[in-house]
Amino acid sequence: MIGAFVGLGAFTFGYGKGAAYLSNDPAACANCHVMQSAFDSWQHSGHHHVATCNDCHLAPHPIGKWIVKADNGFFHSLAFTTGNFHEPIQIKPRNRRVTQDACVHCHRDFVHEMLPATRGGDMLDCIHCHRDVGHAQR
Repeated sequence: MIGAFVGLGAFTFGYGKGAAYLSNDPAACANCHVMQSAFDSWQHSGHHHVATCNDCHLAPHPIGKWIVKADNGFFHSLAFTTGNFHEPIQIKPRNRRVTQDACVHCHRDFVHEMLPATRGGDMLDCIHCHRDVGHAQR
């Protein structure tokens, strides 16, 4: 049973080009056809020359980065394999929080005055006003 599980996992990882997702290459995100429009819109965005998919969609902390990458890898694979996802692709609330944290992390020198007084306090998401920054014309 364990051998079958490991074998199926290895096959799926190879067939799905899983090793590409361990890199920082944004083209890896477009391995799946539903992500092509997100990749194309990123190429026309204001962040194209300064940030990759990983910079905005993974936690800035090294351990958090790999936790989010593993979580997304599993659930994206499941969704794309079963066809159980919304088209056009939509960001889930937990990933929206990761992206918000990435915005604040990179732009902390500019936004520190806008941060909530207490940790976890209310704050508008950056994409509320800057929707097209990471993905132009969305």
